[in-house]
Amino acid sequence: MTDNIPLQPVRQKKRMDSKHRGGCCECLRCCGRREPRPRTVWLGHPEKRDQRYPRNVINNQKYNFFTFLPGVLFNQFKYFFNLYFLLLACSQFVVEMRLGALYTYWVPLGFVLAVTVIREAAEEIRCYMRDKEVNSQIYSKLTARGTVKVKSSNIQVGDLIIVEKNQRVPADMIFLRTSEKNGSCFLRTDQLDGETDWKLRLPVTCTQRLPTASDLLQIRSYVYAEEPNIDIHNFVGTFTREDSDPPVNESLSIENTLWASTVIASGTVVGVVLYTGRELRSVMNTSNPRSKIGLFDLEVNCLTKILFGALVVVSLVMVALQHFAGRWYLQIIRFLLLFSNIIPISLRVNLDMGKIVYSWVIRRDSKIPGTVVRSSTIPEQLGRISYLLTDKTGTLTQNEMVFKRLHLGTVAYGLDSMDEVQSHIFSIYTQPQEPPAVKGLSLATKVRRTMSSRVHEAVKAIALCHNVTPVYESNGVTDQAEAERHYEDSCRVYQASSPDEVALVQWTESVGLTLVGRDQSSVQLRSPGGHILNFTILQIFPFTYESKRMGIIVRDESTGEITFYMKGADVVMAGIVQYNDWLEEECGNMAREGLRVLVVAKKSLTEEQYQDFEARYVQAKLSVHDRSLKVATVIESLEMEMELLCLTGVEDQLQTDVRPTLETLRNAGIKVWMLTGDKLETATCTAKNAHLVTRTQDIHIFRLVTNRGEAHLELNAFRRKHDCALVISGDSLEVCLKYYEYEFMELACQCPAVVCCRCAPTQKAQIVRLLQERTGKLTCAVGDGGNDVSMIQEADCGVGVEGKEGKQASLAADFSITQFKHLGRLLMVHGRNSYKRSAALSQFVIHRSLCISTMQAVFSSVFYFASVPLYQGFLIIGYSTIYTMFPVFSLVLDKDVKSEVAMLYPELYKDLLKGRPLSYKTFLIWVLISIYQGSIIMYGALLLFESEFVHIVAISFTSLILTELLMVALTIQTWHWLMIVAELLSLSCYIASLVFLHEFIDVYFIATLSFLWKVTVITLVSCLPLYVLKYLRRRFSPPSYSKLTS
Repeated sequence: MTDNIPLQPVRQKKRMDSKHRGGCCECLRCCGRREPRPRTVWLGHPEKRDQRYPRNVINNQKYNFFTFLPGVLFNQFKYFFNLYFLLLACSQFVVEMRLGALYTYWVPLGFVLAVTVIREAAEEIRCYMRDKEVNSQIYSKLTARGTVKVKSSNIQVGDLIIVEKNQRVPADMIFLRTSEKNGSCFLRTDQLDGETDWKLRLPVTCTQRLPTASDLLQIRSYVYAEEPNIDIHNFVGTFTREDSDPPVNESLSIENTLWASTVIASGTVVGVVLYTGRELRSVMNTSNPRSKIGLFDLEVNCLTKILFGALVVVSLVMVALQHFAGRWYLQIIRFLLLFSNIIPISLRVNLDMGKIVYSWVIRRDSKIPGTVVRSSTIPEQLGRISYLLTDKTGTLTQNEMVFKRLHLGTVAYGLDSMDEVQSHIFSIYTQPQEPPAVKGLSLATKVRRTMSSRVHEAVKAIALCHNVTPVYESNGVTDQAEAERHYEDSCRVYQASSPDEVALVQWTESVGLTLVGRDQSSVQLRSPGGHILNFTILQIFPFTYESKRMGIIVRDESTGEITFYMKGADVVMAGIVQYNDWLEEECGNMAREGLRVLVVAKKSLTEEQYQDFEARYVQAKLSVHDRSLKVATVIESLEMEMELLCLTGVEDQLQTDVRPTLETLRNAGIKVWMLTGDKLETATCTAKNAHLVTRTQDIHIFRLVTNRGEAHLELNAFRRKHDCALVISGDSLEVCLKYYEYEFMELACQCPAVVCCRCAPTQKAQIVRLLQERTGKLTCAVGDGGNDVSMIQEADCGVGVEGKEGKQASLAADFSITQFKHLGRLLMVHGRNSYKRSAALSQFVIHRSLCISTMQAVFSSVFYFASVPLYQGFLIIGYSTIYTMFPVFSLVLDKDVKSEVAMLYPELYKDLLKGRPLSYKTFLIWVLISIYQGSIIMYGALLLFESEFVHIVAISFTSLILTELLMVALTIQTWHWLMIVAELLSLSCYIASLVFLHEFIDVYFIATLSFLWKVTVITLVSCLPLYVLKYLRRRFSPPSYSKLTS
């Protein structure tokens, strides 16, 4: 069977663990680390520790004080280019090898190194200041002397720390107490796992019951916890109180934890510190920052190796033609130094200065305001991205839920018709009930009555079936107690684990039915007339990822009616509600609009029915064997023939212009992968809404797999699909990568789009790394939360979005933007320009150096292969600096098309993915041009000079300068006024300096007509053929962009 994947043993590759990827300087930090062990932590007694724990400091720096200079220099000299120039400069200390003044070698090298060291130092200082800010945050600590203030960096394992509402949790802690009446608190975990749902956390029962927080120090108790590990979703531990009779033992799970980098969303909490510093879950889930070297720089490094090979060959040929006479080995070294211009040190200087210019241009672009370039070493990377990996929450979406649609089967209400819903609700609660004796009611009135009651039932179900708690806060005018007593609207905020639920409850408030109170056993709603409706909560069945639904049984206090309300995903609710002919169709329609659809249903129960259910439910909950299965079976006995009330459609609003930006990226040949910590349904919905998956594409949802056999079957099923987007969960992804890494990546890379949901931060980084290894293409990661930092640092190019989830991602990124839509311009315009300009600049600098080296070779071969320099002293330095530097460097302002055209035709970007602007072919063309021009100028000068050697220098050097200036003009595609200034300035500098160069050039000779016509002829012969060739090429084989500019 051709479709089948052969079951092969997994290809295990030696891959460095993400925690140990920090390079040489990291090794110094790692010294003395021990294997983590389980621990016993005594409450409020950090001195009673059984092992040493790391300090609670956040450290994102690449180097420390001692490793900075060695580390930076090592990173510079591990590349052939810089090492070559260091050896070259050092060789000049040997008298036999010296060819000129020492400054001609050491000044350029010193300048390059100084620029690099200053740039790295600035980035390290910025990083240090950010870390210092986090480490200096002040918290309250409970001690025997009372509450004391302590810095985050001074917190120890065993400390009792008080964390206020909206404050960041400073270390991994066990939750002991809360100020909330309901005995629980909510956590915002978006910086840790990317999920927008608030998480409910429960304190240790024994400590929550204590009268005051200070009593925590009076009891003799400890927490036994597992060793620190990377898993943010699980925890195993026990709490023991020894001084009670009998001793209290409580098991601890994830529900009792407060991980660092989360934020307290309700109340004030007290916790005992378990893990600090590098043992924090959040720290273990981030990889160490690495120095990024651009692909462009590696390609230039490769070309310099080729040039070095050419340099060695030319030197050997020269000595061979001398028949290896005398001290030939010294002659080889002298020729190596003589032709050292073949590899230009000005290339490094020009490229580094070019990067600074590109960064400045990006920052100054008014169309992408607020964009910051944090890593100025890799702007060219932006021009060659093949895979874009993006977070969902806060990056593609605004993380703001809006209620968009209420569908009752026969009628649907959108945003523009919500006032009708309001009037229906108002009529139910305000109009007196007509006595049955009145006969003359019109048909229209009866229909309206029926419609009103249907709308009312739907709205009431939405207002009751949820896990939302209204909380009252003082607003400066009304205090909290009074606000709670009078249900003050201005003081009320809703707390829930899901923003979807808050959106639904806010909507019911807007149409007249307001949730005003809730505790463990009751719910209070307020009608449009201001009456309070009381409901008792009899049972609640929370939402789980397996069941995909939630239910609640309530008793109406005014009538005694018992109702079972349920809401859930259409796939599960379709089999629970009574038969209807519209549910499936309308769910499909709403999903296509990118709405998150929930199906709401109800079932009325008699007192007997409920009592029977409760007895069975309690019995099932007490069973020891198969408890969850028995409980589910009892609940399912209620979930039959329920009355379908309505469909709700909620939209997670997209960031502005996300759809056109994604379309632009797709047209540019960039494949987009969405990696999110959110739920599968939510992720799929956003992918459709953002048009990450186009309307014509199918979606293959990868089944949950747990072992090798299931993964094998599911991969085979996926292989049969063509041109369909893939949606896969983090758990299934882990299994596939464990057994079928190669096969899975091969299939995934063929997909037009991939969505990975429930992804851990380290998984995101792993996917980036696999894409780089498997495809060899450049990746760009975009995110806005702390959970995206690993992915951003792992990618070839990391972009952080400054969003609601804080600045952690944007501070760790290479580029920081304020909105996702700015990414289009950053890549299509700035990335494209940076790459094309650097390619032109590097090849031109190489051409400039090869020209003078060719002339040196011709000169040496004519004069009996002597290792004598053609140009000495200032001429050789002036040639690559004041005479040609400005025009050559002005190529960083060149552009082939206007930015508007580059945005309009993203297909132009696709051409760059093949790497054609800087390839072996273009490099060879420039080498041939250099050899041709160098030979023409030198042989021309030798043929036309009259009597003195000094005339050769004058004619050839002047022709060389003019040729370079004309070649820059030939290369430029769009003239900028600074380019013209640069050309004229360089020419003026040369003419003006001739007065001071009398030891190299005969000043009287250059004023003669003979000199002028000879220079003109040589220059024309060297340049005119190239101008003719350029004209013919543009006439008969124009490049793609020229058709758009004509």
